[in-house]
Amino acid sequence: MNAAIARARAQAALTDLRPQPDDIAADAIAGLSRTPKSLPSKYFYDAEGSRLFEAITRQPEYYLTRVELALMEAQMPSIAQAIGGGVHVVEFGSGSGRKTELLLEGLDAPVAYTPIEISRTALMDSVTRLGQQFADVEMLPVCADFTRPVPLPAAARRAQRTLVFFPGSTLGNFNNAEAVQLLTSMRDTMAADGCALIGIDLDKDPATIEAAYNDLAGVTAAFTLNLLARLNREIGSDFDLDGFRHHAVYARERMRIETALVSERAQAVHIGDRRFEFAEGEAMRVEVSQKYTDASFAALAAQAGLRVSHGWNDTSDCFGLRLLQPA
Repeated sequence: MNAAIARARAQAALTDLRPQPDDIAADAIAGLSRTPKSLPSKYFYDAEGSRLFEAITRQPEYYLTRVELALMEAQMPSIAQAIGGGVHVVEFGSGSGRKTELLLEGLDAPVAYTPIEISRTALMDSVTRLGQQFADVEMLPVCADFTRPVPLPAAARRAQRTLVFFPGSTLGNFNNAEAVQLLTSMRDTMAADGCALIGIDLDKDPATIEAAYNDLAGVTAAFTLNLLARLNREIGSDFDLDGFRHHAVYARERMRIETALVSERAQAVHIGDRRFEFAEGEAMRVEVSQKYTDASFAALAAQAGLRVSHGWNDTSDCFGLRLLQPA
């Protein structure tokens, strides 16, 4: 470890709230016991899943990452003006990518950066790298579950306000009740004078949306099937990866991509002494990805006591950033 990395790690004062690890076996059994069957999408991101997701973002059909980055690059001066200077940036998740860099580079003298992440390794890797790039920004990582209210560590310099950052359209992976709960947690975190900058994927031509989740190279299909490989490895299930196929379709009436693994034949899957029967063609839901209009997103935010104060879209109205404040 070189001196710069060691110094960055030492300067990042970790607040460890010791979040309870997920019970992956219990969650899988609960999902497979439902009708229709499902598996939690939060288990996509083991090491191989994270590698595959990075590859997805480089596929020509997957517009979300490159469009959001271009939007931030184009609109960062306007975004910074709307947010104001001297903020404490709180990111829900570890900001290891270019979007976090653009935000910290573009804001007026941010005083501190707090990523909230359940994985200690991802958390410390993030602040180590960012701490080297932004020496004037105090790194205050918190190991916690960001879906629940998290008390923030106090920065050495007084912040003018708290900014919650949640890019990448990740909000769309939560169902309505979960999304409202998460937005309510953001409202509690930002306090009365704070704000939240959130990325949202916008409703558009279904063909464009479906192509992003069914890339021709098959990377998204491999990413989805890797969930079964992880379960087999970690909880001893016996999913036949050749017995399921990836299927993602845009449900226009619900404005969301619904991703499933479809059983290619009648078969049974075991977890311990539990047996789960699949019919040929039976779909097991593994993820949703909600898309929004201005009206639907404003209505969602209102359920959490928030209002949209500013908004920025890319030139084709494909993707948006919204600034939320307490209503």
